[in-house]
Amino acid sequence: MKRIFRDNGAIGALLDEYERAILELEGVVIDLSKKELIHIVDSKTEDPECQSVQTILTHVVRAGYNYGVTIRKYLGESIEFYPSNTLNSAKEYQSELRKMFHFNEQLFRDYPTIKLEEYESDKKIVTRWGQNYDVEQLMEHAIVHILRHRRQIERFLPALKDKHNF
Repeated sequence: MKRIFRDNGAIGALLDEYERAILELEGVVIDLSKKELIHIVDSKTEDPECQSVQTILTHVVRAGYNYGVTIRKYLGESIEFYPSNTLNSAKEYQSELRKMFHFNEQLFRDYPTIKLEEYESDKKIVTRWGQNYDVEQLMEHAIVHILRHRRQIERFLPALKDKHNF
């Protein structure tokens, strides 16, 4: 299949790479059974959002929406942060990941002339975890966030495919 690229410069590049990261993540998880999805692979982690594929995907979806929410708040919108929503199948997560992507894509439709780069520290977006980003940096973080968790799930796969674990 021939890849179609968006033509709107840096915004197009960010959206293309974000979509690609999500599609790669979907490809890793789409064939997982419910048992594999919910199986606690890392019981030693102190982060409850990183114990199973299900907890990771719940975290990825919530965070993905909240990157867009954070930018919208920065732009003056009154909008609530997205809550955690645990789903029960890889197909449901696939659907929600796509909705989350479209939510972020809509941000750039709503603000086609959004300023991506901000060099003045006091004009940067302050995230809920205390880091300062401009729009471009926050979207780049969103992309890498997907990639990091895709890698984490890929590392879980051998344990999930070992039928002795179930």
